Amino acid sequence: MPTTATAPRTYPSDEFLATTVQRMARSGAVHGAILCVESGDGTLSWRGAAGNLRSDQRYFIASVTKMIVTVVVLRLRDQGRISLDDPMQRYLGAGLTRGLHVVDGVDRSDQITVRHLISNTSGLTDYFFGKGPDGRNAGDALLQGNDEAWPLERIVERARTLRPRFLPGQRGKVHYSDTNYELLGRIIETVTGASIADVFDEFVFRPLGLRDTYAFRDESDTTPAPMYYRDRPLHIPKYIASVTAEGGVVSTAAEVMVFLKAFFDGTFFPPRTIDELKHWNRIYFPGQFDFGIGLERQWLPWFMSPFKPLGELLGFWGQSGAFAFHNPQRDLFFTGTVNQLSGFGHGAAVSAMVRVMKATG
Repeated sequence: MPTTATAPRTYPSDEFLATTVQRMARSGAVHGAILCVESGDGTLSWRGAAGNLRSDQRYFIASVTKMIVTVVVLRLRDQGRISLDDPMQRYLGAGLTRGLHVVDGVDRSDQITVRHLISNTSGLTDYFFGKGPDGRNAGDALLQGNDEAWPLERIVERARTLRPRFLPGQRGKVHYSDTNYELLGRIIETVTGASIADVFDEFVFRPLGLRDTYAFRDESDTTPAPMYYRDRPLHIPKYIASVTAEGGVVSTAAEVMVFLKAFFDGTFFPPRTIDELKHWNRIYFPGQFDFGIGLERQWLPWFMSPFKPLGELLGFWGQSGAFAFHNPQRDLFFTGTVNQLSGFGHGAAVSAMVRVMKATG
């Protein structure tokens, strides 16, 4: 029987994409934007910038770093060195974790597993934005420029003062918490006997040949573009150097693209593993998205494209407005940043990705 040839996919023009990144920078909260778009087959490969950023500039990828953590945890699992269902105390010890999750006088810290940490279902409150007994959060001072290091021991001390959101693994519950990922980082260091920065280098950066991607450790390093908080640049090198596991990596849009494609193409684990990660729970702050096992899905309401369904955007956001997403339906990949810590720039990035998806035939 004759086969029906599939029409080649059509992609937006360079002019269209240049206009798209310029539109990103027109948002009142965005001072500079970088957009990199590629197709899975390499037919489309485009990168551009607007405002005060260059397309090849290094920037802080923030919580996009957590996708690197996902790769490391899954690789360690495949090597038989860790199990997602192991209690965190197996690797961290009761001394560090005791009193982290106490509700009504009952300490359930020993019930928290690696799976709970990587899926944000531990119930532990985010140490950064969680309000303590005094009604304040730790993030306010930092966002005002009070730069301080936050090693894990300080994070744990802070977390013990914060009421947990729900029981570990409680059905249908999720809370985005950097506390979880800092604990994961220490677990990785315990299992490997190496620093989290060196583990990232061994498992991801060197195998992919990434030369502009690294864990930020040198507080005098001024090569990454300064992040903005609303209308002013924010210089917080002590903090970033101390929180590698949750978001302390520097990269470029081109190199994040290399990593993003490797994440989905089977370089690190079989592609079917992605389906295992899709245990979604809806998160309403910051933003609105679904969180799985070390993976996010950007919520795209039907009315954004009622006559041409958009499908999924799978990947990760950073608080800085950095992004790395894959749209399987069109085999498109997006990386870049709007470099705005306030959260008000993320919408410009979503609009850009949606615009490109809708223009792809």
